[in-house]
Amino acid sequence: MDLSVEIAPQHIQGLKLANPVMAASGTFGYGMEYAHLIDIQELGAIICKGTTLRPRDGNPQPRLVETPGGLLNSIGLQNIGVEALIRDKAPIWSKWRVPVIVNIAAESVEDYARIAERLEGVDGISAIEVNLSCPNSHAGGLEFGTDSYMAKEVTLAVTSSTTLPVIVKLTPNVTDIVSIALAVVDGGAHALTVSNTIVGMAVDIRRRRPVLGLRRGGLSGPAVKPVALNLVYIVSQAVEIPVIGCGGITSAQDALEFIMAGASAVQIGTASFVDPSAMPKALAGIKKYLEEEGFERIGDIIGVARVDSVDSLSSPSI
Repeated sequence: MDLSVEIAPQHIQGLKLANPVMAASGTFGYGMEYAHLIDIQELGAIICKGTTLRPRDGNPQPRLVETPGGLLNSIGLQNIGVEALIRDKAPIWSKWRVPVIVNIAAESVEDYARIAERLEGVDGISAIEVNLSCPNSHAGGLEFGTDSYMAKEVTLAVTSSTTLPVIVKLTPNVTDIVSIALAVVDGGAHALTVSNTIVGMAVDIRRRRPVLGLRRGGLSGPAVKPVALNLVYIVSQAVEIPVIGCGGITSAQDALEFIMAGASAVQIGTASFVDPSAMPKALAGIKKYLEEEGFERIGDIIGVARVDSVDSLSSPSI
């Protein structure tokens, strides 16, 4: 059975994964944190936590709060910075079989480019994932991913600064994700991750104040799955590069839904907090499904649930 997927077919070297199950950024640390719990080498890829040009302490506490069917987080991209990542993490990754993708984040186009330049030629790094859900310091805090021009500019800056495959992670907090996706593709992206967390909040009724230290945070977990699945369904029909599904995936069935909706691979994140073996279980379930249904390749079911036209999907009647 062939579970391999190519997620950067338009890149000169490509990025072929042994299977479509990836660890999402921000929920799996740098990979080694889970190595004593599961066989991380069995995964399709690991995406490390968001990395910035300089180390960041993150947002004030509280940073996490559970909600019905989900998790709100306001970590604030706490991380060790790109220099420490290159010095301390990449040498370990270079000895692994599983490819590691570095998620990068910045508050200016120039800093995105600088991070990509620093990662160029570093052993142990297989690709870059660009987090567009960051506030643009030059645009009053507006997220890069909510404006097609800014999204394209960031993508161009990164693709011009590295020879690594570039995946761009889109935000769901927009009215027209297709226009953003097309702009990013025009900027040279090799694949898209759809999507990041949905903005939300929770209120402490005893204190009569927002629970999170910075009031709002990103909602992840099962509650966001229908939204993310719909976005994958729409975006995968609008672009000609691979789409990686992300959002609320907790099981093989969830993963298969995203793949049938058009995702070439999937990222599992919050589920790993609940069950560290969520990814190996999902991979085993995918294998079992393919065997039971008589499929020899994972590619045989990618996009089988899609329709031919995106037009009818843009404004559904409810």
